[in-house]
Amino acid sequence: MKRVFSGVKPTGHLTLGNYLGAMRRWSEVDQHEADALFCVVDLHALTMDHDPARVRRLSRQAATLLLAAGLDPKLCTVFVQSHVDEHVRLSYLLECVATDGEMRRMIQYKEKAAAERARGGSVRLSLLTYPVLMAADILAYGTDEVPVGDDQAQHVELTRDVAVRFNQRYGRTFVVPRTTHPGVAARVMNLQDPTSKMGKSDDVGPGIVYLLDEPDVVRKKVMRAVTDSGRDVAYDREARPGVSNLLEILAACEGGNPNDLAGVYESYGSLKKDTADAVVELLRPVQQRHKELCADAAYVEGVLREGAERAREMARPRVDAAYRAIGLLPAV
Repeated sequence: MKRVFSGVKPTGHLTLGNYLGAMRRWSEVDQHEADALFCVVDLHALTMDHDPARVRRLSRQAATLLLAAGLDPKLCTVFVQSHVDEHVRLSYLLECVATDGEMRRMIQYKEKAAAERARGGSVRLSLLTYPVLMAADILAYGTDEVPVGDDQAQHVELTRDVAVRFNQRYGRTFVVPRTTHPGVAARVMNLQDPTSKMGKSDDVGPGIVYLLDEPDVVRKKVMRAVTDSGRDVAYDREARPGVSNLLEILAACEGGNPNDLAGVYESYGSLKKDTADAVVELLRPVQQRHKELCADAAYVEGVLREGAERAREMARPRVDAAYRAIGLLPAV
């Protein structure tokens, strides 16, 4: 079977964008068709100022939501990144292969570093190098496919480049992975700013639907979504970003096509109402299962422990091989 790897970063509460853009595909498709690993990438949460207790809390919540979204530990491997040392072991080797220029071209680094400079500050070194850690996350497992949203495609391309370069210099060690995208709602946008991604790192905001939002909160956020000038409901990402975002969300919830749905509605109000209803119903079983799992913390801990053990067994031989290939003496 092909091997699939992906993960979520515990820097904020998981959102509708995380679910429609990635998590639902993981549970409905990837874990059934592949040897799949899904990881809470908690080390990536340390690239910015953070509250240690909050990182731990969000890591547990993310793991629980992955299971609530339908990931089955009998079908896939669910674990926490920092529980498997091979990620950090391999990351340094890949830093010795990647270049400074490659790191500084990463869009997220450029945007965050510029924002910090504008405030008179600077970012952590780990923000510059974390795409290499992400590459290590992927390459340690011989990953064939990485299902990600559009915003992470650049990082997977870097992973491919680093894998090819390592193989050419030191001998074939790594599988060169490819990126896969869901067909609809690969990038759900903020309801109040439909030109920006619905990001989980924003702690508050009426434009972000969180997976654990109460139904009334979800409805309020969707009904207050920003639309566009004019009254006709048309699907056009460039000219009509607000309406198009709602159409994509509705289409993703119901398995339809945003272009087709545009012809069904004559008003923004009816589109918003149906979208709100669809999102509430989509999240209802996830929220119910999350509640059940929160009442059984021992089960979640057991899943993560066993998942880390399996992941470690898969990663260690390849990482050991990379150590030998690059010229390091084997441990005695």
